[in-house]
Amino acid sequence: MNVRNCNRCGKIYNYDGFRLCIQCRRNDEGDFQKVKEYLYENPGANVAEVSEQTEVSTRKIIEFLKEGRLEIKDENNILLECEKCGTPIKTGRFCDKCTISLQKELRQAVARTKDPKDLGVGRAKEKIRITDRYNK
Repeated sequence: MNVRNCNRCGKIYNYDGFRLCIQCRRNDEGDFQKVKEYLYENPGANVAEVSEQTEVSTRKIIEFLKEGRLEIKDENNILLECEKCGTPIKTGRFCDKCTISLQKELRQAVARTKDPKDLGVGRAKEKIRITDRYNK
């Protein structure tokens, strides 16, 4: 069992791939629903206004933007910038150009590790060595 502490509240929880416990994730989802409903009713609202009216922190609203759950409507955005090149973006963490570049780099790295000659060789040797140790 993999147990960790929640990054937000510090409670211990069974790690399930998220850095927050289930209660903190539920709270985040509730906050997101508040923001989403407010934006449906007030489509031109800015971050400060949304934060004030929904009582959700601006920091959390910016997290929703970086996660790609919300998008900035304005073309002249100064709130979000690509983390790689600094270009203003509407949602997420990277601009389209950098996303394509990062995907290409990742594919190349994966292709290098998938050399058919290397697959399983280390594991086979390790299993044989361990088996030999126990048979002695």
